[in-house]
Amino acid sequence: MGDLTMKYNQMTQRMRSIENNRLPTFRSTAFAMIIPCFFTVLSCTAETTDKALEPWQLAEKSEQWEPVPKAVEAPADAPPSDALVLFDGTNLSQWESAKGGKAEWALEEGVLTVVPGKGNIRTKRAFCDAQVHLEWRTPAQFGDRDGQRRNNSGVFLQERYEVQILDSHANPTYSNGQAASIYKQHIPLVNASRPPGEWQTYDIIFKAPRFEHKKLVEPATITVLHNGVLVQNHKEILGTTVWIGEPEYEFHDCAPIALQDHNDPVSFRNIWVREL
Repeated sequence: MGDLTMKYNQMTQRMRSIENNRLPTFRSTAFAMIIPCFFTVLSCTAETTDKALEPWQLAEKSEQWEPVPKAVEAPADAPPSDALVLFDGTNLSQWESAKGGKAEWALEEGVLTVVPGKGNIRTKRAFCDAQVHLEWRTPAQFGDRDGQRRNNSGVFLQERYEVQILDSHANPTYSNGQAASIYKQHIPLVNASRPPGEWQTYDIIFKAPRFEHKKLVEPATITVLHNGVLVQNHKEILGTTVWIGEPEYEFHDCAPIALQDHNDPVSFRNIWVREL
């Protein structure tokens, strides 16, 4: 009898163990079945509600009314109302020599022209992200000069990243050094150059590089329209512009916009910037 009693107790314990193990499984299965049904009911309710709405009521669901963009005046023949005018043909109050002191380029009849040997000029203010507009012109007469020697200049974002200015109308040179190139980095999509002696425009959208603890975390990007034609489409800048070697980044804060003296009498007018 003792052995039979012991075997009976063992069998009972096993049966209880099996039942205990089954119960959580049953509960989990039931829960897993209920949840999809719950969301199905919600979905069906939403669909039923949507079917009861008029089209204009459904359209309202995706309308966003805030924030409201600030109104900006954008006349056809003047800078936007929120732009900072850097040069309007009257004075050089926004500029200085890159070496410090007065900007010594020529100002005549509303046109600013490089005086070879006087050096680069730069804005007195520093900029980070910016939309920049400028108009430039190379001399109509250029003699026997060709390539990079045919009336060269440049606009430098943050005094480091150059958009090349050059007479590139029927003037072969290395492609990453022609007008509207990101000098020695990116070739323009097309050559939109006008003949020498005609005014040309650059519209530049520049996003400055980001640094954390003086280390680069996000490179600069640039978009350029040359005479209204897209020539650089959100290109990643590889580093500071260099003539020889590979570009590299160095830590910096917001910095001025600079115009280059490349020993050629390139002219400028109508320069403005919008801080982004």
